[in-house]
Amino acid sequence: MSKADLKKEIAVYSAPRGRFEVVDVPPLRYLMIDGHGDPNSSPEYAAAVSTLFAVAYRLKFFSKRELDRDYVVMPLEGLWWSDVMATFTISRDKSRWSWTLLNLVPEWITDEQVEGVRQAIEAGGESSALPKLRLDELAEGRSVQTLHVGSYDGEGPVLAEMHSEFIPGAGLRMTGRHHEIYLSDPRRTSPEKLKTILRQPVAEA
Repeated sequence: MSKADLKKEIAVYSAPRGRFEVVDVPPLRYLMIDGHGDPNSSPEYAAAVSTLFAVAYRLKFFSKRELDRDYVVMPLEGLWWSDVMATFTISRDKSRWSWTLLNLVPEWITDEQVEGVRQAIEAGGESSALPKLRLDELAEGRSVQTLHVGSYDGEGPVLAEMHSEFIPGAGLRMTGRHHEIYLSDPRRTSPEKLKTILRQPVAEA
């Protein structure tokens, strides 16, 4: 049985380091959980991550066993926003951040299959954030993205350049929420080697 790797099949899951590119992101379906607060200290954030991957791996095993289709579980992603954009690019005041954590699922996974996995996990009492979990489509369309290598706290200058220089300089304006794709596992990777795709949906100015 072959194993699908959506990171390799979907072109926008790679990005250049050291420069910005404009891409067209297709509509994609994700497991999603919303929350608020500092990801480094919020129990809500930790519960959301745990729940997303509990469901993601159950879905993978279900697909391999019942559908004869195996795939690589995708990395964690996040949409981030705040009432004051400077909390991302200048002060990095994470207590003021709101977020939606994401995990991409293959197009052949159905709502009914996700609900079946949810019920199985809920019956075992394994994941506290299950009531907040949903399967939904994200249609970002035209976006600007780049690959950041380094610590999460080192993203500020890159985002400031993206928001204040590249996007307006290209005749564009920001539309949707700031999107991060975490290609590295922070539990196994030193901060200076973390790889993160930084993405911002845009439209013509």
